[in-house]
Amino acid sequence: MSRFINPFTDVGFKIVFGQEISKPLLLDFLNTLLEGEEHIVDLSLSDKEQLPDYEDDRTLIYDVLCTTDDGSKIIVEMQNKKQGYFKKRSLYYVARAISRQGESGKTWRYDIKAVYFVAFMNFTLPDLPDFRTDVMLMDVKHKNVFSKDIRMTFLQLPLFAKGQNECETYFEKWIYIFKNMYILERMPWAAQNAVFNKLADIAEVSHLTGTKRDEYEKSLKRYRDSLDIFETAREDGHEEGRAEGRAEGRAEGRAEGLAEGIAEGERNAMLATARNMKSDGMPIDIIVKYTHLSPSEIAEL
Repeated sequence: MSRFINPFTDVGFKIVFGQEISKPLLLDFLNTLLEGEEHIVDLSLSDKEQLPDYEDDRTLIYDVLCTTDDGSKIIVEMQNKKQGYFKKRSLYYVARAISRQGESGKTWRYDIKAVYFVAFMNFTLPDLPDFRTDVMLMDVKHKNVFSKDIRMTFLQLPLFAKGQNECETYFEKWIYIFKNMYILERMPWAAQNAVFNKLADIAEVSHLTGTKRDEYEKSLKRYRDSLDIFETAREDGHEEGRAEGRAEGRAEGRAEGLAEGIAEGERNAMLATARNMKSDGMPIDIIVKYTHLSPSEIAEL
């Protein structure tokens, strides 16, 4: 087993950012992320029940909600697999966190606090070309910030390719450690930085207590199993879809027939993926999300 925990697992992510003892790590990371814009003096971890409601595979997506000293809300999320509606769901999370601040009565005058959304993404989106994308409400004509009460940061980890010796900023060092921690033999920069030294102590697997060690190992297994299931289903589905699409395209023998064959092949790929996921015992709602098939179509497989 690796020396340090894998933060891409549910338990590992909570060890780094979601427990009281690791609160200084979260505070340091957020201030590094917002350097030059905001400075958070203190924060408190909020109850899990306050997070927006959704159903998902908890080995693939998990998050931490905290409240800053000025009342602002921050959602820090880790997601391991791509979703077709990821950006819309992110907006929904932020909207829910804002709407829950509403109070009844004539005295309340929409004194909402800012909501920050930070997403660690273990995948990429085609319309986000950079490793880091920061989003605010903007005046389209004059390109001015309309409001800072909504701020979303998307961190596409596969696009961060810097090695240890190439990291120039403190933020880059944080990202390098987060992305590579589970394969590191030693924590870089720990001797010169108290935060990274604390992270090394908290995240070392050998330092986990018996119960926490068991929870982490189970979380690691679920994470690996889930990724394997989705990857196998994707490969099997694509191969079946390509084969059937090519066969039908050749049978038509015309450009129109080929286009229809490819379209049908794509549908066959989704059906094959759903069939494999269903046979592996994946929940119907998860299959719907990743294949865009209807529950009735999946039930017939």
